[in-house]
Amino acid sequence: MEQAWDAAALRAALVSPAGPWARLDVVERVGSTNAALLASAADGAPDRTVLLAGYQDAGRGRLGREWVSPPGTGVTVSVLLRPGEVSPDRYGWLPLLAGLAVRDAVRDLVPARVCLKWPNDLLLGEQQWKAGGILAEATSGPDGTAVVLGIGLNVAGAQGELPSGATSLDAEGTAVVDRTTVLVAVLSRLAERESAWRAAAGDPDAHRLRADYRAACASLGAEVRVELPGGMTVTGMAEDVDGDGRLLLLGADGHRRAVAAGDVVHLRPVDRVETPAEPR
Repeated sequence: MEQAWDAAALRAALVSPAGPWARLDVVERVGSTNAALLASAADGAPDRTVLLAGYQDAGRGRLGREWVSPPGTGVTVSVLLRPGEVSPDRYGWLPLLAGLAVRDAVRDLVPARVCLKWPNDLLLGEQQWKAGGILAEATSGPDGTAVVLGIGLNVAGAQGELPSGATSLDAEGTAVVDRTTVLVAVLSRLAERESAWRAAAGDPDAHRLRADYRAACASLGAEVRVELPGGMTVTGMAEDVDGDGRLLLLGADGHRRAVAAGDVVHLRPVDRVETPAEPR
């Protein structure tokens, strides 16, 4: 496993005019790539700026959790998006399409099952252990609303060396443990998904975004518990995702509710055969 990023090679592959990204900055160490890029956004950093870290010592996950990855073993990157062509009420799809893009890239690299847990946790293998996650944070300023997507992905490391319930691409049998190859694949797929979404003014049913997400999301059809912000929990059958990317949950009492944010626990996963889904 390489211990340092080759910034020049990454810029040659990913930054305009050869690639889809406007700027790529590499730092050896940072508290949080998301926090640093949010600060850069406030200072006017351009749309499609990428911040990549060798190591972050205060990584954040959703609902205030930590994201821990030993130095040199994974991908820790944040991207800044300013999708001014899209109404902010459609921004809820950004973290979902980012999860789908990571899944697209990883599915080409590992022989194991690759799926998502709503909204964007990357699960690998038959045990559906977590290998990656995404944190989306928005900020508003004179230049409009910007969204920072932080991606953490475990590339190397045995399961016993990772937190409980976590896995890595290496542990699931990938032949590719070169982080540069993985990063280029992830950012290329993300640019493709986000560009198509932006061109469609955020319509999730254009370019099969919602259909592809449904096919990849292992939460759909499963009995789940959702831990909501504020400490409340709800349980039920995860039926679908709606046009805003919310999880549609059918409770035991027959009541349906739309969940915009929360942490999902699969109580009784279903063994779904992944097939392209048709929009309903």
